[in-house]
Amino acid sequence: MTNMTKPDSRPANPNFSSGPCAKRPGWSPAVLNDALVGRSHRSKPGKARIQEVIDKTRSVLGIPEDYRIGIVAGSDTGAVEMALWSMLGARGVDMLQWESFGKGWVGDVTNQLKLDDVRELKAGYGQLPDLGEVDFTRDVVFTWNGTTSGVRVPNGDWIPDDREGLTFCDATSAVFAMDLAWDKLDVTTYSWQKVMGGEAQHGMLVLSPRAVERLESYTPPWPMPKIFRLTSGGKLSEAVFKAATINTPSMLCVEDALDGLNWAESIGGLKSLIQRSESNLAELARWVESSDDVAFLADVPETQSCTSVCLKITADWFAGLSEDDQAAAAKRVGALLDAEGIAYDIDAYRDAPSGLRIWAGATIEATDLEALTPWIDWALAEVASEYAA
Repeated sequence: MTNMTKPDSRPANPNFSSGPCAKRPGWSPAVLNDALVGRSHRSKPGKARIQEVIDKTRSVLGIPEDYRIGIVAGSDTGAVEMALWSMLGARGVDMLQWESFGKGWVGDVTNQLKLDDVRELKAGYGQLPDLGEVDFTRDVVFTWNGTTSGVRVPNGDWIPDDREGLTFCDATSAVFAMDLAWDKLDVTTYSWQKVMGGEAQHGMLVLSPRAVERLESYTPPWPMPKIFRLTSGGKLSEAVFKAATINTPSMLCVEDALDGLNWAESIGGLKSLIQRSESNLAELARWVESSDDVAFLADVPETQSCTSVCLKITADWFAGLSEDDQAAAAKRVGALLDAEGIAYDIDAYRDAPSGLRIWAGATIEATDLEALTPWIDWALAEVASEYAA
């Protein structure tokens, strides 16, 4: 590969991080001017603003009316662990993992909760486990979209309606960009910082009636931190799902989340959000198809993520490098793009195979991805020349 001339076009927004993700098009700090800073989240206007986020979330995502929606602490991690600590242990559990965060939830269940009856169904980066092997007489924990591998489940058809156990779905890099099958999901978690470009540290917990039944009929044998407590006196703490958060949220972040939901409504709701994300994936797919130097990490097209798009470098010069040199070369590509102000934070996740990870969720403009890809070609050529020297 020889050196290339730097492309003329540049992305208008170089923020392609997979979390926190790019703000919506047209966002500015002015959208926070009406934030209830200095006001209690327990005040009447404070609770009304929090409830508005819950109500608009239900409306945009089409969440069933009998599902509870709550804002919790600790981003998606806090929401997932709240659910695992509160509901697991009533029956055996199948843990699905094919990337870093799914592996982390396995660690929670085996090393921290120390459950005895745990089955681990796993696959390598770029693949899904055999979904036909899942036993739905047990609880099932999985990620809808693997943020660090760029591999998603294609749909919810593999989850039966007559399941006996509960399904726990970490949907943080899927929700608002993929069509979640709510009737198949009993516990769903995500954070504001992903597809909607919100701020960190706030998690969302969505519970089906079956999940509520579990909470009210089962008491785990381990101590429960206050920040995880979803019941009182054996009954669901309904106030948590009616704007009375367990601890104090940032009213600035609440205002920002509300702005994102208002934007989603203004462009046509969930259908448009999904369309934007899928169009972004298609833009990247056209480039990948024409390239001899990169490929999707996901092996099967139907499982390729339309948010956290993970790419492996397939160029001959790269394949001939040692594992350590491959890691360094991939990071060098990201560093060149960062130095040029073209793309920030597109290195592969630290536990993932060496390569690139480009966020393509709904807040990203397809025109920015179109402008980005020639620059990646340029950076790859530059790094190839450095290793050939």
